[in-house]
Amino acid sequence: MKQLSKLQSIVMLAGAFCMVVGAGLYVVGIQAVTPWVFAVGAVSFAVIQMQQTYAGRNITIKRLRRIMTFGDILFILSALLMLENTYRFILPLFTTYLQNGYYQYVTYINNNWVILLLIAAVIEIYTTHRISNELDKEAKKL
Repeated sequence: MKQLSKLQSIVMLAGAFCMVVGAGLYVVGIQAVTPWVFAVGAVSFAVIQMQQTYAGRNITIKRLRRIMTFGDILFILSALLMLENTYRFILPLFTTYLQNGYYQYVTYINNNWVILLLIAAVIEIYTTHRISNELDKEAKKL
């Protein structure tokens, strides 16, 4: 795996911290600015993690990197849904153009950021653990 620079590591760690703080404060009830904190954290974490590439030939690690990228995308989508849950940007579109629009909005948008965040977190934990194990196996072969 490509090693991150010191600045990239700091940005990735700060992004992860912002995601934790943003999600935690949002759940507690401070919902004015925390979705933006979470969104900035999710984007910075995902972008830095996507920059960390693997140049080897191990198919398992390449597959796990693709799965990890999917988890990063879910983090960003979770941030977008959190912003939508707070500010309701697209609610007027649902109520104007769809029959039973508010019901569909609540079904598909409202508070579903939590589900995406949970799935992304499980994916990240799994892939990080598996990639570490695969890299250890690869190092032992050499």
